[in-house]
Amino acid sequence: MNSTVQSFYDWYKRTLEHPKYRWLLAGATLLYLLSPIDISPDFIPILGWIDDAAVASIFIAAMSQIMLSGLTNKRSGLRSDAPDAAKTTVDVDFN
Repeated sequence: MNSTVQSFYDWYKRTLEHPKYRWLLAGATLLYLLSPIDISPDFIPILGWIDDAAVASIFIAAMSQIMLSGLTNKRSGLRSDAPDAAKTTVDVDFN
Protein backbone atom coordinates (compact mmCIF):
# COMPACT_ATOMS: atom_id res chain seq x y z
CA MET A 1 0.00 0.00 0.00
CA ASN A 2 2.87 2.36 0.78
CA SER A 3 4.29 2.03 -2.73
CA THR A 4 0.90 2.94 -4.21
CA VAL A 5 0.74 6.13 -2.14
CA GLN A 6 4.35 6.98 -2.99
CA SER A 7 3.82 6.39 -6.70
CA PHE A 8 0.70 8.60 -6.64
CA TYR A 9 2.63 11.33 -4.84
CA ASP A 10 5.51 11.11 -7.33
CA TRP A 11 3.10 11.29 -10.30
CA TYR A 12 1.23 14.21 -8.74
CA LYS A 13 4.44 16.12 -8.04
CA ARG A 14 5.86 15.52 -11.55
CA THR A 15 2.58 16.60 -13.14
CA LEU A 16 2.43 19.79 -11.07
CA GLU A 17 6.01 20.61 -12.08
CA HIS A 18 5.06 20.39 -15.75
CA PRO A 19 3.89 23.89 -16.80
CA LYS A 20 1.42 22.55 -19.35
CA TYR A 21 -0.58 20.50 -16.83
CA ARG A 22 0.02 22.51 -13.64
CA TRP A 23 -3.12 24.64 -13.72
CA LEU A 24 -5.29 21.79 -14.96
CA LEU A 25 -4.25 19.59 -12.04
CA ALA A 26 -4.51 22.48 -9.58
CA GLY A 27 -8.07 23.17 -10.74
CA ALA A 28 -8.96 19.48 -10.54
CA THR A 29 -7.54 19.32 -7.02
CA LEU A 30 -9.56 22.32 -5.87
CA LEU A 31 -12.65 20.89 -7.54
CA TYR A 32 -12.11 17.60 -5.68
CA LEU A 33 -11.73 19.42 -2.37
CA LEU A 34 -14.94 21.41 -2.91
CA SER A 35 -16.94 18.57 -4.44
CA PRO A 36 -19.33 16.50 -2.31
CA ILE A 37 -18.16 13.37 -4.18
CA ASP A 38 -15.07 12.01 -2.40
CA ILE A 39 -13.24 8.75 -1.82
CA SER A 40 -14.70 8.78 1.66
CA PRO A 41 -17.85 10.90 2.12
CA ASP A 42 -17.55 14.05 4.22
CA PHE A 43 -20.63 13.30 6.33
CA ILE A 44 -18.62 10.63 8.20
CA PRO A 45 -17.08 12.82 10.94
CA ILE A 46 -13.36 11.96 10.96
CA LEU A 47 -12.87 9.52 8.11
CA GLY A 48 -14.53 11.84 5.62
CA TRP A 49 -12.01 14.57 6.25
CA ILE A 50 -8.87 12.43 6.08
CA ASP A 51 -8.80 12.16 2.28
CA ASP A 52 -9.43 15.90 1.91
CA ALA A 53 -6.63 16.67 4.37
CA ALA A 54 -4.23 14.32 2.55
CA VAL A 55 -5.00 15.80 -0.88
CA ALA A 56 -4.79 19.37 0.45
CA SER A 57 -1.46 18.73 2.20
CA ILE A 58 0.06 17.12 -0.91
CA PHE A 59 -1.20 20.03 -3.05
CA ILE A 60 0.11 22.70 -0.69
CA ALA A 61 3.49 20.99 -0.29
CA ALA A 62 4.00 20.56 -4.03
CA MET A 63 2.87 24.09 -4.93
CA SER A 64 4.99 25.68 -2.20
CA GLN A 65 8.04 23.77 -3.43
CA ILE A 66 7.39 24.98 -7.00
CA MET A 67 6.98 28.57 -5.80
CA LEU A 68 10.15 28.44 -3.68
CA SER A 69 12.21 27.06 -6.56
CA GLY A 70 10.80 29.78 -8.82
CA LEU A 71 11.74 32.48 -6.33
CA THR A 72 15.21 31.00 -5.90
CA ASN A 73 15.74 30.97 -9.67
CA LYS A 74 14.47 34.53 -9.93
CA ARG A 75 16.81 35.78 -7.21
CA SER A 76 19.83 34.04 -8.66
CA GLY A 77 19.08 35.49 -12.08
CA LEU A 78 18.43 32.14 -13.72
CA ARG A 79 15.65 32.23 -16.24
CA SER A 80 14.48 29.22 -18.18
CA ASP A 81 13.64 31.32 -21.25
CA ALA A 82 17.01 33.15 -21.33
CA PRO A 83 19.46 31.96 -24.00
CA ASP A 84 22.45 29.99 -22.80
CA ALA A 85 25.60 32.12 -23.13
CA ALA A 86 27.76 29.11 -23.94
CA LYS A 87 25.56 28.23 -26.93
CA THR A 88 25.14 31.78 -28.26
CA THR A 89 27.12 32.78 -31.34
CA VAL A 90 28.12 36.42 -31.69
CA ASP A 91 29.14 37.74 -35.10
CA VAL A 92 31.41 40.78 -34.93
CA ASP A 93 32.16 42.89 -38.02
CA PHE A 94 35.26 45.12 -37.70
CA ASN A 95 34.69 47.34 -40.79
